[in-house]
Order: sequence, then C-alpha cells, then structure tokens
Amino acid sequence: MTVKCEYCRTGGYGDLIEETPYWMIFLAPSQRFLGTCVVALKRQCQSLSELEDSEWDDFKFLVRKLETSLNETFHPDLYNWSCFKNAAFRDDDPTPEIHWHFIPRYQSEIKFGGLIFDDPDFGYIPQPIPRIIPADVMEKIKLEIKRNYINRE
Repeated sequence: MTVKCEYCRTGGYGDLIEETPYWMIFLAPSQRFLGTCVVALKRQCQSLSELEDSEWDDFKFLVRKLETSLNETFHPDLYNWSCFKNAAFRDDDPTPEIHWHFIPRYQSEIKFGGLIFDDPDFGYIPQPIPRIIPADVMEKIKLEIKRNYINRE
C-alpha cells in the first residue's frame, strides 16, 4: 500500500517493526527515549475524526500489543502518545496525515546495547532533542520490540 504522509512517502520513517491491517509501526530514528516509535495510518487521512471504526479497533489492539512488548523489553514507567501533525503546516500547501508518536518514559536511567538512556524531563512534556544511536543498537532495539510484539495476542 502506498502511503503519502510526511513519514511514509519516502519509504518510511525509521525502521519498520510491524504492520497491522491499517497501521505501520516504525522505530523512530531518534532514540532519546529508548523504544520511541511512530505509528502511521496506511491510508491518507487528515483528521482523527475521519478514522473508521475498524481503524480505531485495530489501533486499540496495536496499543495493547506495543505497550506490552515494551513492558517486557525495556520496562518503561509510562507512555506518552501524541498526534501533533504540526510539521505538515511548515509547507505552503499543508497535508497533515494521521500518525502517532509513541514515547516510552523512564523515571530511572536504563542501559541497553552498551548505551545509557536517561529521561531528565520525566514527568514533563519531553523536549524534542534528537538522539541518533549506532545502527547495530537500533537493530537490537527493533528486534527486541518486534520479538515481543509478535508474541502478544
């Protein structure tokens, strides 16, 4: 399926972890918060009010599986879900598309892949500070999330 949103029109936003009938889960390129993902709708849709019941149902199932996967993989203390769509309006002809930012939050630092991840903004809105990590660690994160996601029903 061809998706024309800002995240998916160029082959994806980050590494594809999994697909459902209506959504794609990508490991976000910035891993300031370990396990950060973007969940993008597979069709063009500009407003949450335009989502079909089947898309909401599929999203609900995806949320359960993704949060359970991260609980077992990295043990975050909470999750932030956001659907901003602000970047689309930086263009002269904005075409916002539905996607969610899934941000696991950690009260204490966590170690993974030889790196330390901390969350100095815990309890507050996370600051958009990018953190690019080595490709081999990204691959390990993706594989761990995917393994636990697939094993959830």
